[in-house]
Amino acid sequence: MKSEIENIARKDNSLWIVLTVSAAFVGVGCHKQSESNESSFVKVESNHIVVTPGSPPASSISLETAGVPAPTILSLNGRLVWDDNVTTRLFSPFAGRVTKIKVETGQTVQPGEALAFIASPDYGQAQADARRGTTDLALAERTLTRIRDLFAHGAAAEKDLQSAEADFERAKLEKQRTAERLALYGAPAETVDQAYIFKSPIAGVVVEKNINPGAELRSDQMLANTPQLAAPLFVITDPRRLWIQIDVPERDAGRVQPGAGFTIRSASLPGHNFTGRVDVVSDSLDPTTRTVKARGSLFNSERLLKAEMFVKAEFVLEPEHGTEISSRAVFLRSDRHCVLVEDAPGSYSRHEVSVGSEHAGRMIITEGLNPGQRVVVEGALLLEQVLEEGS
Repeated sequence: MKSEIENIARKDNSLWIVLTVSAAFVGVGCHKQSESNESSFVKVESNHIVVTPGSPPASSISLETAGVPAPTILSLNGRLVWDDNVTTRLFSPFAGRVTKIKVETGQTVQPGEALAFIASPDYGQAQADARRGTTDLALAERTLTRIRDLFAHGAAAEKDLQSAEADFERAKLEKQRTAERLALYGAPAETVDQAYIFKSPIAGVVVEKNINPGAELRSDQMLANTPQLAAPLFVITDPRRLWIQIDVPERDAGRVQPGAGFTIRSASLPGHNFTGRVDVVSDSLDPTTRTVKARGSLFNSERLLKAEMFVKAEFVLEPEHGTEISSRAVFLRSDRHCVLVEDAPGSYSRHEVSVGSEHAGRMIITEGLNPGQRVVVEGALLLEQVLEEGS
C-alpha cells in the first residue's frame, strides 16, 4: 500500500490528489491509521496539519507573511463642472428680438458690461410704466397742494384732503416700484426706446453663448422642456475655479469624507497633477448607479483642465488597524472567517480571525493575526478539508 501511494504521488504532483488520498486514510480504523500516518505526506496531529517538507503537497502550498497595512490609493471616477459659486447662467427677462451681440465665447467681461441688445416691447412697457409713475406722482402732488390750500380757506372738506393725501402716497409708491423695476436691469427711467441692454451681472469669462442676431426670445423659455430652448443665452464663470462630481461606490462610501484631499489625474494631461478637497458628500445613493455623489473643488490656475472632462480622483487613505494579507488566504468555516497559520515548517493550524475592509485582492485582519505570522494562500481550502475530516 505504501508503494501504491508513492507511485500515485510521483505520477501526479498536484496537491488535490495527494490530499484526497491522505484524507481517505485518516478515516480508516486504528490498525490502519498508524500505517497510513507513517507513509502519507499529510498528517493530522492534535488539530495541526503536518505536511512533509519537500513532498509534492509541500511544493503546491504557497505562504505569505502578514504585514502592517500600508496607505492605500482609492481611485474614483469624476467629472469636472463649473463652480456654481462663481458661475451665472443668463436668460432674458424680457421677450424680444436680438439686434446686436457684443461678446463672443472666451471673452472676459466685467460687471455691467453689455452682452447683447434686444428690441423688446415688454421692456418698452416697463419704461412707459416708470414714466407714467413719475407723471402720476407730479399730478397727485399738485392736487394735494391745491386741496390743502382750499381746506385752509374752508373751501374743501376734510375728506377731500384725506383722499388727496392717499392718492399722493399711492402715486409715490407706484413711481418707486416702477423705477426700482427698471433699476434691476440697469436702465434709466427717462426714456422709452424699447431697447433692452442685456448686461453681465458678474466678472468672468463667457464660456457658453447660445444666442444669434435676429433670434426671437421669450422670457419663459427657461421653463420649456426643449433642451435647445432651455439652454441659457450666456454662461459666465471663472475657469480657474472648478468643481468635480465624484462617483463613490457604495462599498467605499465611508472612506470619503468632507474635507478629504485628493489628487486629480487626466489621461489628456499626462505628467500634470492637480489637487482638490471634498466639500460635500451626498446623504443618499443614486438608485441607478448605486453610487454616492461627492463634490469637490479645485483651483485650475493654468486653465489646463476643462469643464466636462472625465478624470480620476485619487485619495490616499490612512492604513487601517490590524494586519494585511491576501484575500485568498481567508476562508469561511460555518459563519466564521479563518486562516491557516504556519506554526513550524510544514505544520499548520486553523485560526479564527475578524476581517475588515477588502480592496484590490487584499484584506485587513483586525483580530486573530499578528504581523510577521505566515499564512497559507494557495492550498488553504484543501488543507482545511483534510483538517476537517481528520478532526
